[in-house]
Amino acid sequence: MPLELLPENPDPTRYQESQKVTWVSVAVNIGLTIAQIFIGLMANAQSLVADGFHSLSDLVADFMVLLANYHSRHPADESHPYGHHRIETAASLALGLLLAGTGAAILWSAGLRLQHLDDVPPVAPIALWTALAALMAKEGLFRYMLAVAEKLRSPMLVANAWHARSDAASSLVVAVGLGGSLLGYRFLDPVAAIIVGFMILRMGLKFTYEAMRELVDTALTDEEVERIRTTLRGTSGVLGLHELRTRRMAHQVLADAHIQVDARISVSEGHRIAEMARNRVLSKHPEVLDVLVHVDAEEDMERERLSTVIELPEREALLEHLRNLLGAELPQFEKTLLHYLGNRVEAEIFLPQEICLDANQILRMEKILAERLSSDPYFSAVSLNCRIAPK
Repeated sequence: MPLELLPENPDPTRYQESQKVTWVSVAVNIGLTIAQIFIGLMANAQSLVADGFHSLSDLVADFMVLLANYHSRHPADESHPYGHHRIETAASLALGLLLAGTGAAILWSAGLRLQHLDDVPPVAPIALWTALAALMAKEGLFRYMLAVAEKLRSPMLVANAWHARSDAASSLVVAVGLGGSLLGYRFLDPVAAIIVGFMILRMGLKFTYEAMRELVDTALTDEEVERIRTTLRGTSGVLGLHELRTRRMAHQVLADAHIQVDARISVSEGHRIAEMARNRVLSKHPEVLDVLVHVDAEEDMERERLSTVIELPEREALLEHLRNLLGAELPQFEKTLLHYLGNRVEAEIFLPQEICLDANQILRMEKILAERLSSDPYFSAVSLNCRIAPK
């Protein structure tokens, strides 16, 4: 039987907007990298040169996003039956680590500058203007990228947007430091760098933590789970819901649930109820990519509360046991429905039409069954039916 792949309809608009915002970031970072490094070297501004290399790290992050965004839009296949959305999560983890590394590097650099304040050479005023221009460009890029990321509900783009904010923060540090250097207060640059370095480090650790939570299949919040639970319980034919598990996959959610239905309905009706429950969740909760609904005839907890759990044999063994239970004096049955309830089984036997015409024989068979069922290890009830057996 071929593997059933999860249906998926990649959103071309989402992909195009993700590509557009990332390419804008690439263009801005290329311009800043060249300008900051070139002017920093010309103006003898080491902090501006360092900020230029920070912009270069943003370029690496942007290309990571482009690569992840390209692969995550691919539809499900045999190797990835749930799609490729987790690539976004892996990219978010990498970006979080990059942010943490950037913050740590700023802290280290600031510490070194504090120890060697007398060795910091004077800088040209053009370095300050370049730092301010970089600050405005990075802050504008951050606000633009964050707005698009929240619209698309993409944690990867959110992480990249905050990476742009971290570079804006470093540009602010450079601007303050260069301004202080021009005014003679050279200690302002490293002190501000330490403060912002801690902010960037905290930001990176936060994104790393959230990506790791998703990669280890952490459930949704209680409020989100309860909304899905309410939708499942509201499905016609669902008597109870005793298990609901959820996990995130990038901007979407996967879930599986155990619903309880009437124990004596047909298999097809139980399947129909499960499909109705699944479709309700998908229609009312657009963030849910898929939900697997398992049908139970009773609460799973009921069996766990039983003092003694009997391992019931398979159907063929039960039918053979039922034939022995009926004995030679009872006619062979045409069809049997078995209902597994708790530790025991209830059986519906469909008799041949010629037997059903003899009411006395039916009464005699019922009396014999009542006597033999009192000590039977498997069957709690056996009913004799004279109506036409279902196909």
